[in-house]
Amino acid sequence: MRLVSDLKGAGYLISTASVLLLGIVTWQSASERPLLLICLILGMLLSVLGMMLRWRSHRLEQKERDRER
Repeated sequence: MRLVSDLKGAGYLISTASVLLLGIVTWQSASERPLLLICLILGMLLSVLGMMLRWRSHRLEQKERDRER
């Protein structure tokens, strides 16, 4: 079960890195229009926050399962 947890964590880290890389690529063109820049920043933050929450919920579920055993 530890392998599954490690793989999920690695997947969330890879997804976070991809959000950051895509944000870097679009930063210059978005910076020319303030509304686009705000949307880009908020979208990146929300995406990373969502991945962090999913990872945290996975860890909490794992701890509950371990306690039940």
